[in-house]
Amino acid sequence: MLNFCFLFCCWRAICCSSCELTNIIITVEKEECGLCKSINTTWCAGYCYTQDLVYKDPAKSNIQKTCTFKELRYETVKVPGCAHHADSLYTYPVASECHCGKCDSDSTDCTVRGLGPSYCSFSEIKE
Repeated sequence: MLNFCFLFCCWRAICCSSCELTNIIITVEKEECGLCKSINTTWCAGYCYTQDLVYKDPAKSNIQKTCTFKELRYETVKVPGCAHHADSLYTYPVASECHCGKCDSDSTDCTVRGLGPSYCSFSEIKE
């Protein structure tokens, strides 16, 4: 029974990633508006199976998989406090499906440390 539990846990760790859609709150802002707006949206979060090799072969790429979006759509929201001549619309990505894969640096901030989804440059946040 102990061997079965051990094998089951190993199988679960390798085959069953916990990369899935999750609800988050992001803060959007536009420089012309002077205010931030908090929005409920969905994004991908969780863990993916990775290997950190002891010997790194320069001829072979070692791509670490991360929990990222597989499908994406865009939504638009109006940011409050904009001057009459300023564009108050802000378009942001919403994940609709997730998977474990290579982080696409063309469309995603793949850094280890970012400002975070709730960062606001201004002192006031509108809900």
